[in-house]
Amino acid sequence: MIYPKIPLAQSIIEICLAKGITTIIISPGSRNAPLTIGFVNNPAFKCYSIADERCAAFFGLGIAQQTKQAVALVCTSGSALLNYYPAFAEAFYSQIPLTVISADRPQSKIDIGDGQTIRQENVFQNHSVYNANLHESVSKENDIEINRAIDAALHQKGPVHINAPFEEPLYDTVPERSIDALVNNFANFTPVPAIEDLSEYAKIWNNSSRKMILVGVNEPNAISETTLKNLAEDESVVVMTETTSNLHHPTFINNIDTIITPFTTADFEDFKPEILVTFGGMIVSKRIKAFLRKYKPKHHWHIDTLRAYDTFGALTKHFEVNPNSFFEAFLPLTTAVKSDYFIKIDEVRKFREVKHEIYLDKISFSDFVVFEKVIKSLPRNSQLQISNSSAIRYAQLIDIDPSIEVYCNRGTSGIDGSTSTAIGAAVANAKLTVFITGDISFLYDSNALWNQYIPKNFKIILVNNGGGGIFRILPGHEESPVFNTFFETSHCLTAEHLAKMYGFEYTIASDETSLETSLNALYHQNEKPCILEVFTPTLKNDKILLDYFKELV
Repeated sequence: MIYPKIPLAQSIIEICLAKGITTIIISPGSRNAPLTIGFVNNPAFKCYSIADERCAAFFGLGIAQQTKQAVALVCTSGSALLNYYPAFAEAFYSQIPLTVISADRPQSKIDIGDGQTIRQENVFQNHSVYNANLHESVSKENDIEINRAIDAALHQKGPVHINAPFEEPLYDTVPERSIDALVNNFANFTPVPAIEDLSEYAKIWNNSSRKMILVGVNEPNAISETTLKNLAEDESVVVMTETTSNLHHPTFINNIDTIITPFTTADFEDFKPEILVTFGGMIVSKRIKAFLRKYKPKHHWHIDTLRAYDTFGALTKHFEVNPNSFFEAFLPLTTAVKSDYFIKIDEVRKFREVKHEIYLDKISFSDFVVFEKVIKSLPRNSQLQISNSSAIRYAQLIDIDPSIEVYCNRGTSGIDGSTSTAIGAAVANAKLTVFITGDISFLYDSNALWNQYIPKNFKIILVNNGGGGIFRILPGHEESPVFNTFFETSHCLTAEHLAKMYGFEYTIASDETSLETSLNALYHQNEKPCILEVFTPTLKNDKILLDYFKELV
């Protein structure tokens, strides 16, 4: 076996392997050559070469999202490291274990005018669960810091930064390791506490006739069927889910905005919960957030082993436990309460479903029609990745088959790495992966296609409405040169030549007939990755969507 000659590089590689980090995303460079040589020449590691560091980081995030294992990102010194930051922040807020290992110049070379040097130490400190600033000389302190960083990524479910200074020569190798790194399982992490006595909270629950459970980003199959059944059968409970919650039951409210957008003040007063229980990650719906911030529940309980954001300014209790474990312990303590809370909202849901279908049947070809047709067409048991902005918001309005797993970068809700994340997820998951994206998000992350690992069954459905459609449905929109240029960023670009350059099958659709034909062909072609570009009318989309909410009453 070939090893880098530099002992510090040997330590990093050995400890990564001992801790189970075997997926390594490497961006080309010189200063990180000792790490690249060591990782690539050890068959225990699966190494990927991604040239663009921003894409590399989101690609790694997609793999970690699927495997639930830490993934290492390796880059050279200088600005290369800063390109990891968008994905690093996403990993922090989405609780995904990323381990950034950056090569650096020795401390004596920083801020003296040497090339490709910046102040790399602690550069991610605002969004990192641990920062390990290593020293060039061999020491057990280095090994301890590496151990602590990796343990933090695994136990605190977040990104960490290991900064490693290397002095030239960088490419020298040796046939044997010159060190034996210290590998420890540190016990300085607070263990997940046992479930506390819940009788006090069960008493509050049993005395309430209006309980709302709101679920954000959530892993598929995370909650037991027994728990779902018990919640669904309680007439004092309304369960509201989002597309990214991966939680399904016929009685759950899965189109939140469709239900509450047309509400009057009296409706909101009547729907105000006494108890709000939340779990999962970020909530997409601005309307439900605005509602709960104005009509605050008396009790807000959040269930999460690590964090509890006070999203609605009403948090009263954080249960530091897995949601499934919480409900298994809590629900047996509860009793049925006479209530019309669920019945009332269920009547609204059924009424809105009828109105939804009537409206979809009469509108012209548009973004709304496309998302309805595309989501309904998704093959069972596939994986759906969705970009942010308009795409994820349209998806909230449409029922999705329970067999489909749904993911979106909702930690920071940025458009910057959606395609790269989807490709990484497709690499790590054997399922058919369909990625639905808007044109601005796709163009922003087009370097994601500069990737030799894309599976043949990876599908991109690109909804091209000629600009940032999200801004047309936000308050303040008016047709003007300033809006078109600086907000919507109007354009006449397509994906055709990108598809050709990167070896994607490319088809287009511009009406319902061609969309149906193209979708059928898309799912049956698995010889190479595909892009289906769907063109929709820029000026009609916003009116069609806004009129939808008006016609639900």
